[in-house]
Amino acid sequence: MGGILYKGFVIGILVSAPMGPIGLLCIQRTLNKGRWHGFFSGLGAVGSDIFYALLTCLGMGIVIDFIQSNQEVLQVAGGILMMLFGIYIYRSNPSKNLHRPPTAPKNYFQDTVTAFGLTLSNPFIIFLFIALFARFNFLAEATIFSTLIGIASIAAGAIFWWFLITFLVNKVRNNFNVRGLWIMNRIVGTVIVVIAAVGTIVALWEYAKIMRYVR
Repeated sequence: MGGILYKGFVIGILVSAPMGPIGLLCIQRTLNKGRWHGFFSGLGAVGSDIFYALLTCLGMGIVIDFIQSNQEVLQVAGGILMMLFGIYIYRSNPSKNLHRPPTAPKNYFQDTVTAFGLTLSNPFIIFLFIALFARFNFLAEATIFSTLIGIASIAAGAIFWWFLITFLVNKVRNNFNVRGLWIMNRIVGTVIVVIAAVGTIVALWEYAKIMRYVR
């Protein structure tokens, strides 16, 4: 049981650690709004990761077949969603958050839901889980109980990662003025849009080649 806990914890960190759009989003929200907005955004990503980890455990073959047969459509849909979100971040005004009255409600739920949706738009993370599960021989002969413990340990590792990252970023938050936050918004928004646009173009190109081949 100790091995499952350790391996799951490490897998949770490795899945969360790559500094992709979600990582940049959490950093941006931590700098703009405060640590807990960034942390709850990370929790949204954790929820999506756990969803895909469960799919990997419970229906690996079926899920892979579905993704492979619909990968162009999934990439285009996810790319469009990510581009819209990147444009929203690019156009957001950090001064509104800095000058917000202390009594204004902190909408952590919205932070969590938007991060969950953005992470969910990339179902190809399942292949990362498959690779990590194989590398660590994780849940190779699992019971229902050990599977639940393993999934919980993945969640614990991911939560620990976002807690650590938002803590460290929050430490340097006071060194950013409004202009610094404005530039950060532009950088994060641009990176997300570029990543989404490239993925969408590649997916459309592959779809066009398939259609030409079918005809």
